[in-house]
Amino acid sequence: RDGVVVMAHRADARLPVASLTKLMTALLVVESLPGGTPVTIDPRAAREGGSRLGLRVGERFSVDELLAAVMMASANDACLALALAVAGDVGRFVARMNARAEGLGLHDTRFGNPCGHDRPAGWSSARDLRVLAHRVLEEPRLSGPAGAVRARIGGGAGRRVFELVNRNELVGRYPGITGVKTGYTPAAGRCLVATAVRGGRRAALELLGARERW
Repeated sequence: RDGVVVMAHRADARLPVASLTKLMTALLVVESLPGGTPVTIDPRAAREGGSRLGLRVGERFSVDELLAAVMMASANDACLALALAVAGDVGRFVARMNARAEGLGLHDTRFGNPCGHDRPAGWSSARDLRVLAHRVLEEPRLSGPAGAVRARIGGGAGRRVFELVNRNELVGRYPGITGVKTGYTPAAGRCLVATAVRGGRRAALELLGARERW
């Protein structure tokens, strides 16, 4: 609360973080590409499994449209499309993720893929995620969708429309909530990074492998 840790349990434990991985992917994207940059969906992105929008090969979206899909709907196809737009190759993008983590001083963090799949393995800690989430929220292009209940992307010029609903169930329900991101895989369990501002006070919560989030 207000930058001071008031409760912690195994805060430095290295654990799988599922789609909380996307926080680093999104940060690298905003640091690399202007929001209006068009992205054409690559076949590799269209094939990406897990949570997805169902994007089709050749469809075009702006970077910020795909970022909204990543932050709100945790869409793996949008996530991989952005990673490929930045680096052209998954391996090169992951190398950039790990270099950026090192630059932020995230000593208990290692990424294995851009979207948070259990394999190749990646991990982080609750303490590192607090630092990463703080940096993400400094970017208006990320803090906006992180705190939005609903959004629409696509449409116009024959493009399909996608209605996004934030998977963070605190958004729109808990007074003052500002984000940030949920995640789940069988290996990681239920994960959440949540932030809120109320009465001028700021609070942050990081849960990894939780039995219950809400």
